[in-house]
Amino acid sequence: MFMAEFKLRYNNRKWYVRRIVEADSIEDAREKAERYARLMNRGEVRWELNYVIEARRPLIVGDEELEKLI
Repeated sequence: MFMAEFKLRYNNRKWYVRRIVEADSIEDAREKAERYARLMNRGEVRWELNYVIEARRPLIVGDEELEKLI
């Protein structure tokens, strides 16, 4: 399982969103995430892929995740 983070831009505002990516490898996950960003760029909000990482526990904040930040 992989997680992709995208930077969204609208005028002078920007924010980040994360999505879970189902893929067999990080290369496949990056390709899917890049394709997703291109497809989402049909409106006024501009999507840019920031990064893709392997995630065993995506979007969970627990002791393990907090320890990585110290």
